[in-house]
Amino acid sequence: MEEKWLHPLEELGKEDNDIVGKKCANLGEMAKAGLPVPYGFALSVNAYTSFLSRTGAGDEIAELVERRPVSPQDIAGINELSASIRAIVESKEMTDTMRSVILSRYDALCARCNSPDLPVSVRSAGTVSHPGQYETYLNVKGKADLLDKIRKVWASTFNSRSLAFRLNKGMPLNNEPIGVAILAMVQARSAGIAFSADPNTGDLTKIIVEANWGLGESVVSGELMPDRWILEKESFKILDKTLGKKEKAVVSGVSGITEEELSKEKASAFSLSDEEVKGIGKFVVDLETLFGVPQDIEWAVSTEPSSPPIVLLQARPVVIAKKSTADQVIDMMVNLLTVS
Repeated sequence: MEEKWLHPLEELGKEDNDIVGKKCANLGEMAKAGLPVPYGFALSVNAYTSFLSRTGAGDEIAELVERRPVSPQDIAGINELSASIRAIVESKEMTDTMRSVILSRYDALCARCNSPDLPVSVRSAGTVSHPGQYETYLNVKGKADLLDKIRKVWASTFNSRSLAFRLNKGMPLNNEPIGVAILAMVQARSAGIAFSADPNTGDLTKIIVEANWGLGESVVSGELMPDRWILEKESFKILDKTLGKKEKAVVSGVSGITEEELSKEKASAFSLSDEEVKGIGKFVVDLETLFGVPQDIEWAVSTEPSSPPIVLLQARPVVIAKKSTADQVIDMMVNLLTVS
């Protein structure tokens, strides 16, 4: 093997961002710090570039891009080009060597978790954070499904959003290497996101936690109004909590995920206890200390007895919404009124 394609999470740190992508590097840093993250491994950026090179997909994509130029305004053309490139990537079989390396590590992960055909999540890990730009696959079961979903994650670097972004930035269309995180699937009772600063106001004294029953995809996608808590960062005191409009939840199916209707009892109940909310708040502050900047995290409350109660799935810097000039003036006026 000419390059190292695989890295156990616990061997990684934030200095490995360019080798395995930000998500995997951060998870490795969290694992080394003793924080509860899923067992798993990272496919390196080199695995992506080697796959495109050794299968001939890279040359086919470069030729296609040259033959079918598109402009940033040509939405139909971008969609057609995206579909054609993704078909090329997804049609290629990995080399025997790469397949063997990946499946050997998957077998070791199954043995570690004492679960044959262990369900895993297959998540993209760009060297630069692009939230929601590439694809994630949950509850992936078995070797054939794992290899298929890895190819699909690689192919997602050529989705329409990504191509349009690169066109607008004047970047090459035919290559944007990413890492891939393969993580033991957390069977979640509840899940969601948390911020160690208010992403809307930039208030560094508050923690925001949002949650729903089941997997966190329903919260991350923004398709519903989740349960929401505001905590005081210094004391973890719950300052406010709002019951969300939770009609549905995303759950694991036989394979992959599915959406189910919530019962009236669940829909009208908070998906976390106050103690769980405070526990998540403490973790998000731990992560802010570890990485040195306010954090945006994904987490899950596990139903598995052998698992930590709360498992951390991802951490990245909080993106603070930029306020308009009018909003900034209103904030200044409110602050002056409060002081007076």
